[in-house]
Amino acid sequence: MTSKIIAIQGNHPSKLNPITDTSIFLANEIQNKKYKIFYYDPKNLSIINSKVIAKGFFIKFNYKNKNFFKILKRQVLDLAKCKFILIRQDPPFNLEYISTTYILDRIKNKVKIVNNPTSIRNISEKLYSAKYQRFMPSTIFTQDLSEIKSFIKKHKKIILKPIHSYSGNDIHLLKSFNSKLINKFINKHDHIMCQKFLPKIINGDKRVFIINGIVCGAISRVPKKGSFLSNMSKGAKPTNIKLTNTENKISKLIAKDLKKENIFFAGIDFIDQKLNGDINVTSPTGLKTFFDLSGKNLAKTFWKELRA
Repeated sequence: MTSKIIAIQGNHPSKLNPITDTSIFLANEIQNKKYKIFYYDPKNLSIINSKVIAKGFFIKFNYKNKNFFKILKRQVLDLAKCKFILIRQDPPFNLEYISTTYILDRIKNKVKIVNNPTSIRNISEKLYSAKYQRFMPSTIFTQDLSEIKSFIKKHKKIILKPIHSYSGNDIHLLKSFNSKLINKFINKHDHIMCQKFLPKIINGDKRVFIINGIVCGAISRVPKKGSFLSNMSKGAKPTNIKLTNTENKISKLIAKDLKKENIFFAGIDFIDQKLNGDINVTSPTGLKTFFDLSGKNLAKTFWKELRA
């Protein structure tokens, strides 16, 4: 029988921001039900003697305090003894990230893992959105310079995005064809995402929260003055928002599909009622910010849907 242990695979707590971090918010909520939180870095995940183990520590969180975490006990833990494992490290979705999903695959029938490691591996967050291109601004996925040149000529302003990055990192706005910059970008990232620029981004995007196939709420993130990046890590300001009928309809469709893919927790983004192509299944964020803005605690919903 599994114990009341929840393991979190993620970046060290000292690197997290308790004011906004979703992992801390989720952990803080479930501690009230007397679950123990075990935290470990992905680099400390191993298969030893046919067991999936992690070197980490039991930890107590309180996001309301300046010293928001306390390490209780360092330990090597057999992760098969956990009730739940949350995969919460930041991308990039590189070979190390992929390796952790293969390791966790060994115990996914014994422990509920969020999100399912096989599903995370199968769903490239930006490439998966290609099946919803009818809801998106004009978008191509390529490393062909001639295709990119034609795309810029057609749309005048475009956004270049790495397919496997996160948090608005290394995103470029192009107003003309720049072969040197684009070549450098492709050499760094291989296939890239090119998308027609939507000027209404200055009014903000919308991040939609999906839990167990349910559209649970949304926030808007307004870029700081002079920026087109709506990531809060890039200075965007969050505001409370409601979805339009169009956004709600698209969100419900994607939520239904993601549940079929065994994705429990996801975030999707809209700009000007168009899906922007980021379907976040690796480490969705924003629940704490949504709580601060709306008073609705989706951490309670998260654990209720998991039947914790």
